Amino acid sequence: MRGEVTAALIATELGITKEGARKHLLNLAHRGLIESYARSEGIGRPSTYYCLSALGLSKFPDSHAEITVQLLQSIKQLLGENALDLLITDRESKVYHKYAQALSHSESIENKLDIITTKRTEEGYMAEWRKEAGSYFLIENHCPICAAATECQGFCRSELHNFQQLIGPSYTISRIEYIIESGARCTYRITERK
Repeated sequence: MRGEVTAALIATELGITKEGARKHLLNLAHRGLIESYARSEGIGRPSTYYCLSALGLSKFPDSHAEITVQLLQSIKQLLGENALDLLITDRESKVYHKYAQALSHSESIENKLDIITTKRTEEGYMAEWRKEAGSYFLIENHCPICAAATECQGFCRSELHNFQQLIGPSYTISRIEYIIESGARCTYRITERK
């Protein structure tokens, strides 16, 4: 969920020694599930960071990617782009209503983000949020529909539109990191309108 971590952070979060964390990390690296790289952070030795490899990412659910992509391609080929747009609009509406119902008693942005991240995590997005320098950040550390979204970016456009509607007109939302454009995650910046 962090995208990249050090052995020290893993040790702290798991309540084990740094040596124990390194042993597990070496095992994962040996199996090709993670990659490591050194990053200089000022004075002293560079720190080693670890992140999931493509093989490691493939261990997370991808919502039956191959069949989904084939169906999207068939819809475009047989019925045209308009039919695909209609399907995405229909899905967008259904998702919006499901989330809107869950948010019906939420008033604060923090409470809305708590509910959205809980629901997104249940759907496989490994979502979290944080506040930094007056902005909120909604972070999706995994995309279970990545193959479909890569084939048809209407899904991503639809999600951004739903987030904007759910958060409300007092805030603007922009995607600042994007998995299908080689980002480590999808990150949305949410700022209050002035």
